Amino acid sequence: MDVNSQYRLYKMQYRLAPLYFLLPALILFSIFVIFPIGQSIWLSFHSWDGFGSATWVGLKNYINLSQDERFLASLKNNGLWLVLMMLAPVFGLALSLFLNQEIRGMRTIKSLFFFPFVINLVVIGLVFSWFYNPDLGLLALLFRMVGLEPIPILADENLATYGIIIAALWPQTAYCLILYLTGLTGISSQLVEAGKIDGAGGLSMFRHIILPQLRPATIVAVTVTVIGSLRSFDLIAIMTAGGPWGSSYVLAYHMYDEAIFNFKMGYGAAISVILFLVMVVFIAFFLKNILKSEK
Repeated sequence: MDVNSQYRLYKMQYRLAPLYFLLPALILFSIFVIFPIGQSIWLSFHSWDGFGSATWVGLKNYINLSQDERFLASLKNNGLWLVLMMLAPVFGLALSLFLNQEIRGMRTIKSLFFFPFVINLVVIGLVFSWFYNPDLGLLALLFRMVGLEPIPILADENLATYGIIIAALWPQTAYCLILYLTGLTGISSQLVEAGKIDGAGGLSMFRHIILPQLRPATIVAVTVTVIGSLRSFDLIAIMTAGGPWGSSYVLAYHMYDEAIFNFKMGYGAAISVILFLVMVVFIAFFLKNILKSEK
C-alpha cells in the first residue's frame, strides 16, 4: 500500500471513529426508543383491543379524539400543569439565593430542602393524600383551628387538579433548587466585584450580573419542568385516579386508562402520539433558543 492510500485509509478511520463509539448507543436507542415510537404511530391508525389482529381505521381515532370531552379536558389540564409548574424554577431560584449563604446550620437547612427530591413520587402522593384528608388530615386541622370547615380538595372537581399540582411542585422545586445552587457556585466573583465597584447592588446586581450567569441552569430547569408537567402521571394515579368524574385527567393518564382498562390500544396510541407531538414542539422551541444563545 502506497503512502497516499495509507493516508486516505487513516483519514477515513479518523472520520468514522465517532461512529464506532456512538454505534452501540444508537442501536439501543433505536430498539428501545425509535422503534416503539414508530410502532405507536402505526398502531394509532388501527383499532385493536390488545388481543387478536388489529384493524386499519385510518384517521378515525384522531377524529374521535376531537369529539372526546375527556380528551379535551385532559388537554386543558395539561395546559394548566404546564403554566403552574413554571412556578418551580421561580421558587427554586428564590430558595437557592436564600440557601447560598455561609451561616451556621445552613447544611442542615439545605438537607431539609433537598429531602423532597429523593422521595419517590408514590410516597409524595400518599403523603399529600393524607394531608388533604378532610377528616384526619393536617390541612383539615388547620382549617378547624381558624374556625373554617375543611374542604375535600381531592373530591372537588374544581380543586383536585390544583391539589395535585401543589404536590408536584414540592419535589420539582427541590430539583430546580439543586440546579440553581450548582449554578451559583460557578458565579464569577470578578464580575460581582466589578458590579459592586460600578455601584450595582440588590436588584440591579441580581438582574444584570447574577441572573445572566444562571442562564444554563435556567434552561435546564425550565426544560425538565416542561417535560415533567406534560408527562405527569404518577401523582394523578395515586391521589385521584383521574377523578372525581375525570376532572383531573391529563393526556398520559387518559392514554393509560383507554389502553389498559378500556382495551382501546389504538385509541390510546393516538393520545400518546398527540402528547408526543406536543412535547416535541416544546423541546424544539427550547433547543432552538439554546442553540441561538450558543451562537
